[in-house]
Amino acid sequence: MSEKAGAMLTLDEWEGRVGDAVRRLRIEAGYDQAGLAERANVSRSAVQGLEQGRGSRLHTLLAVLRALDRLDVLDALLPPEGPTPLEALAAARRATAAPKRARRVGS
Repeated sequence: MSEKAGAMLTLDEWEGRVGDAVRRLRIEAGYDQAGLAERANVSRSAVQGLEQGRGSRLHTLLAVLRALDRLDVLDALLPPEGPTPLEALAAARRATAAPKRARRVGS
């Protein structure tokens, strides 16, 4: 799906698509809802609600993805490793600042 097409979906449609994807991952991993719920330490109804796209908590999604060993699907959301934006700004300012003159001692 293109980025533009994804932007056209409603939040309910997004929840449904995420639920379908979680269901597919669960089945591919060989779990029933109860087994996945136990492995993720959430209730079966929480897994069921997630799969049905019914306003699940982010905690449930993360627990289920961790139990399926598929937290990698969230990698695109994570910021790149390296300096934070504030650290990068400070480094850029230091690089462009006028060099400080050395003080003469003892004259």
